[in-house]
Amino acid sequence: MFSSIRTALTPTATLQLLLGWGSVLILVQTGPALGGPLTTPGLFIILGVIIAVVLSCAFGVVRQAEYLAQRLGDPYGTLVLTLSIVIIEVILISAVMLGPGEHLTIARDSVMAVSMIILNFVIGIAILVGATRHANLQSNSVGVSAYLSILAVLLVVAFALPHFLGASGMYAPLPAIVVVGLTLIMYGYFLYRQLGQQRSDFQEVTSADSTKAVSAQPQQSLSAVLAQHRGEILTRTTVLVFTVVPIVLLSHEMAALLDQALEHLGAPIALSGILIAAIVFLPETITAIRAAYLGEMQRVSNLCHGALVSTVGLTIPAVLIIGLVTAQPVVLAESPENLLLLAVTLCITTASMLGKRATALHGAAHLMVFVLYLLVVFS
Repeated sequence: MFSSIRTALTPTATLQLLLGWGSVLILVQTGPALGGPLTTPGLFIILGVIIAVVLSCAFGVVRQAEYLAQRLGDPYGTLVLTLSIVIIEVILISAVMLGPGEHLTIARDSVMAVSMIILNFVIGIAILVGATRHANLQSNSVGVSAYLSILAVLLVVAFALPHFLGASGMYAPLPAIVVVGLTLIMYGYFLYRQLGQQRSDFQEVTSADSTKAVSAQPQQSLSAVLAQHRGEILTRTTVLVFTVVPIVLLSHEMAALLDQALEHLGAPIALSGILIAAIVFLPETITAIRAAYLGEMQRVSNLCHGALVSTVGLTIPAVLIIGLVTAQPVVLAESPENLLLLAVTLCITTASMLGKRATALHGAAHLMVFVLYLLVVFS
């Protein structure tokens, strides 16, 4: 057990824990002072420090999750990594909603930003990087098609249906309850199939047939891995959780300061969601690009598409529940421009991920859509 602790609690992990919890204690002591008006330089310095600490802790979470991913194998390991990131995202959005001020569109803007960042920016760069090194860059088409089927339904529920099942872009109470239930059932069933009978659909392909996954080495069952490495898995999971908690506690202050900073800059409200999404998903972006560099395209899909399924599948129910409990309005309906870009994104994702092989041109198309999304945001 002590060897497992030494393995997981490295000097870097220890520093990240101290940095996160130390920042929380400082904010607790200085909280009243931050409640008053701040000078512009002071505001940006404090915000920058908090974002740096959150990023450091996020990298710590991902580092522990990657070790767990290597130990548990796919899709279990990737699920640990994606859920650790998604939980941070849900926590940040919920913290903003429960914080001071009105944040009618923060959930919509954040999830839309996550969708565009993951489906176009991250996957676009990953394909460009992977295609320059690997002539036959392909994913498991059955697994990818499953992801895209779920995403098509969840994204329509999140961004399109609120136009028709409520008023002013918000779900009416009864449809909101139904959507929460259906979304959670759909997400739960997806996890049940992914970790059960369809597990092989989410493993790397090693043959010309992209619908068939063949492991280079036989993988141990989950129970066997847990029996053999229980101490390490338990220790790393504990370190991961204690690294996540400071992000939860710091997110309230970061959200409030971020609103002030954007107001000073005169930036659009949607930029808040983009910044939160970028901060949270930066570690996973690096992981996905590294996987593409190694030619592991299905791992890229598991990281990106799996993260987005989890984001939508958990965030939308969470914010709707918060809205119902607190009587806070939650605007989810997207603009026609963003809905069009989302439809185009799903089309080119189908072409790039389900074709015989992904090429640099596919990556360039994804990146162009992301630039168009930024153009819409700042227009």
